[in-house]
Amino acid sequence: MSDPSVTTLKVALLVVSTTAARDPSTDSSERVLGDVLEKEGGGKWQLVDTKIVPDVVTQIQRQIMLWADVAAEPVNLILTTGGTGFATSDSTPEAVATLLHKQAPGLVHGMLAASLSVTPFAMMSRPVAGVRNKSVIITLPGSPKGAKENLEAVLKTLPHACLQVAGIDSRSLHAGGVKKLEAEAGIGSGAAPAHPHAHDHHHGHTHDHGHKHGHDHGHAHGHGHSHGNLVRHTAPSANPMSNDPSLGPSRRNRESPYPMLSVDEALAKIKEHTPSPEIITSKVDRSLPGLILAQDVKAKENVPAFRASIVDGYAVVVPKDGNMKGVYPVVSVSHAAPGQAKALKHGEIARITTGAPLPPGATSVIMVEDTILKTMTDDGKEEKEVEILADGVKEGENIREVGSDIKAGTVILNKGEQVSAVGGEIGLLAAVGVAEVQTYRKPTVGVLSTGDEIVPHDRPGALHLGEVRDTNRITLLCAARECGFEAVDLGIAGDQPGTLEQTLRDALNRVDLVVTSGGVSMGELDLLKPTIERALGGAIHFGRVAMKPGKPTTFATVPVKDRRSGARVPRPVFALPGNPASALVTFHLFVLPALHQMAGLAAPALGLPRVAVALAHDFPLDKARPEYHRAVVKVGSAGALVAASTGGQRSSMVGSLRAANALLCMPAGKEPLKKGARVDALLMGAVRGGA
Repeated sequence: MSDPSVTTLKVALLVVSTTAARDPSTDSSERVLGDVLEKEGGGKWQLVDTKIVPDVVTQIQRQIMLWADVAAEPVNLILTTGGTGFATSDSTPEAVATLLHKQAPGLVHGMLAASLSVTPFAMMSRPVAGVRNKSVIITLPGSPKGAKENLEAVLKTLPHACLQVAGIDSRSLHAGGVKKLEAEAGIGSGAAPAHPHAHDHHHGHTHDHGHKHGHDHGHAHGHGHSHGNLVRHTAPSANPMSNDPSLGPSRRNRESPYPMLSVDEALAKIKEHTPSPEIITSKVDRSLPGLILAQDVKAKENVPAFRASIVDGYAVVVPKDGNMKGVYPVVSVSHAAPGQAKALKHGEIARITTGAPLPPGATSVIMVEDTILKTMTDDGKEEKEVEILADGVKEGENIREVGSDIKAGTVILNKGEQVSAVGGEIGLLAAVGVAEVQTYRKPTVGVLSTGDEIVPHDRPGALHLGEVRDTNRITLLCAARECGFEAVDLGIAGDQPGTLEQTLRDALNRVDLVVTSGGVSMGELDLLKPTIERALGGAIHFGRVAMKPGKPTTFATVPVKDRRSGARVPRPVFALPGNPASALVTFHLFVLPALHQMAGLAAPALGLPRVAVALAHDFPLDKARPEYHRAVVKVGSAGALVAASTGGQRSSMVGSLRAANALLCMPAGKEPLKKGARVDALLMGAVRGGA
């Protein structure tokens, strides 16, 4: 009996098997692993969900992300079984490895060591283990015996790992040292170590993955970061507010009045001040994919709605002794097409097709393979008599009962789940008679460029001195639409306070979120911040971020009368730097999480997906600020993700955007990171195979 004081940890099981996906009855993993969790888990585990998917990487990853990213309460432990061998279709380790935020090689070693003590063929398994968000993920073999052995090898240490991942304070968790942890887990360390205190450290320390190596890293492949050696001769000083344009250039601030925030602090401000999502009623049609459910959806009808045959054959009335051997008259035909079915009596049979309703009175279906045609009708077009060869027939054979797939009233989709166009959710809703669902409305985003020097990118003719083609507006409009949001082109606003104010007022009445580029630095014509604060009555939540590129990025909210409800609501405004690389990087890093939040996504699924990658060459680091380095991430020859720089990273260099599908999260540092070092990457686009 379990100890009621023990925290119950939630487990989800993903069976990866194309065979079991077709016929779930062929898999015994749920029973076997459920027994291990119940009998050997000390009452600490609850198996809350089991899903079966074929050996398809995208389907494996989608289900894991639903459990680890989208669920209101992420499961503590995700177990997969199958697909860890060397067969052509075995791809579970590759699917899982790209999702992990942290690797757990110790768990892998523990499983392999346990299996190798049983059979040398255990070295043919390729397990993966690690952490995604607040879930521990472990891949187990497809063999029920192998899966059981692997889980038993690590099970007693997993509560400790899951509690740490869930955010339990490490200091209190480790109070008493490793001996106490071993006693609580019911395990021993075997022989005493030579240094008894060597293991008595905190297990929750962070790992820098090679970001702080102090060695000479040699050349950096020419991926320069310089802004032309900017020189600053005085220390920063605080000023209370943005520039007052009416005072002229001689009275403008010499230093930004806004404190320098870290990226994490800036993201926290965005989460705090971004408006809550709006709930709407959406029809179940082609407009639904991409929306997020605002409440659980229940089935309105049973599926199937009638007793149906699962084979081609003959509907029969089974006698008490189950002996159906003999010759029977065929009295009717039941097709899948709707229609009235004649009632069936003892001694009569009806020809039936797969999916067709059983005639009233029928209790079982005999497969056509278990029969012999005896006679035909006079016209030779129909069966008259059929001999059945089956004995020991039971009622209910080869029949799908009413509601056997889905029972009316059961929850089929959960609040917070995003409806996709490829995952079958639309068909599921249609199958159970749901025509409308409650969803969160997707926000619309308006994109505005600012500056007298900016001209449309497609204006004919050569540029005049000082003119710059507007690359940011078309880039940001396309980026927003690629992320699934309606984007409105707000044009170009000049560097006059009145013009910018009216343009922003009109924009805030048309869209839910405004993105501008340019006008946020310290020049006398940079009017974005003063216009938001002084003319529109908005609040600037941050005006500088310690990052490269994108230091002047600004986030504000402006109170606006909502065109639908009539209430005054805050409208987010993101003022991004004018340099092309800065604008695109900060859009993905800051604007996208706000759009996701307004669309109903919950943390930690906001923003770009994060994966671990290995560096394809040496990378230089900025000495003062962490950098979001434009890069191309590909699948390397060994199946791991590898990242290469797109070239010079100066924020004004448009060429560094070419082919980039990721932003590498590079720390500040004096020495370059060596080839092979592992860093986190934020994926802006699809990852392709290596060259």
